[in-house]
Amino acid sequence: MGKGKKNKFNQVKENVKSNIVESLELPRDIMYGSVIITAMGHNEVLVENYKGIIEYTQEKIRLQTKTCQVTVQGKQLVVEYYTNEEMKITGFIQGILYDS
Repeated sequence: MGKGKKNKFNQVKENVKSNIVESLELPRDIMYGSVIITAMGHNEVLVENYKGIIEYTQEKIRLQTKTCQVTVQGKQLVVEYYTNEEMKITGFIQGILYDS
């Protein structure tokens, strides 16, 4: 299959998936594997749908997700707990950055 045909096939496939998600009113974040970040004040962040930890220091925790990298910056950062699906980071959160 040529490159042009392959790109067109992938577009059609994504359109079909999008139509199914919308018509069945399925949660977009779950169906597309999007990262979900919930910040609770400036002391706690819950990250869902991450793939792995790239960097872990007291000032920076960098995570790989399906679509990008997410960096939590701050002071005295600690991973309180993590599972295959979610991670809780505590400390003084100063910023959350998304890198493609």
